[in-house]
Amino acid sequence: MTDAGWDDLKLFLHVANEGGLSGAAARTGLSAPTIGRRMLALERATGRTLFVRSQQGYRLAPDGETLLEHVRAMQRTADSIADWNAQAFAMPIVSIGADAWLSGYIAEHTPEIRGKQDRFRLCCKSLHKGVDFTYREADIGIVARRPESGNVAIRRSVVVAHSIYRAKSLAEDETMPWVSLGTDNSHSPADKWVFQNYEADIRTWTNSPDILPRLIARGNGRGVLPCFIGNSVPGLVREGGIIAELTYTMWIVANDDDRHRPEVRQLIERLDALFKREVKRFSGDQA
Repeated sequence: MTDAGWDDLKLFLHVANEGGLSGAAARTGLSAPTIGRRMLALERATGRTLFVRSQQGYRLAPDGETLLEHVRAMQRTADSIADWNAQAFAMPIVSIGADAWLSGYIAEHTPEIRGKQDRFRLCCKSLHKGVDFTYREADIGIVARRPESGNVAIRRSVVVAHSIYRAKSLAEDETMPWVSLGTDNSHSPADKWVFQNYEADIRTWTNSPDILPRLIARGNGRGVLPCFIGNSVPGLVREGGIIAELTYTMWIVANDDDRHRPEVRQLIERLDALFKREVKRFSGDQA
């Protein structure tokens, strides 16, 4: 005996339920001769006679009756699995968009904004150019500028500060080179600050904010980072104070229609609470 395929077993179920090939053909779209050949192949695979064939149709043989019970049980299990899988895709999605720094921070703190019992799926988006609510890039946006227009709900959050960082292993030195994001990948004032002020002294750059603190920590030079990032990277020390011109207020923004969705409202509250618990980290007051 060889293994019987699930497709042939489902076809067997149609033939058994319809009492013949023509009814099964109408249900499946396959031709009656094709179904007949596959039922013969199924009998060979199982080594059993499943049907008593006559001009009146296909009547189940005793082994066919037994197989029918098994296949119906398999179909019930398959239906249960399909229902279970469909429940996951029926759950609503909430997307959070933020720049590369904040999206990484949110990813690290997802246990604080979504509990195990919450019935929604979460999408964390890194949108370093900013969040465009016109095209619904995200349900919730964490932005550095208060939107002045659009059908959005806005909540003021914490202050975010920036400072200069270097590797602990390097002594403070006025001639130390700089590390920066490349101009094509710089969007915020903090991204642009180094090449606007020290372009001639940049020796290393990257197109990825994720890589920038690593380059600084490995001793390639000094660079500008948000304090909540720079203070958390082992091997980095702050050089000087807060760069006042780069300090901004964070805003939590959602489309005004979406904010009434329970899962969106819940995430806004939790994000706001998370940021405010870490207010000193974002403002640079916490080392």
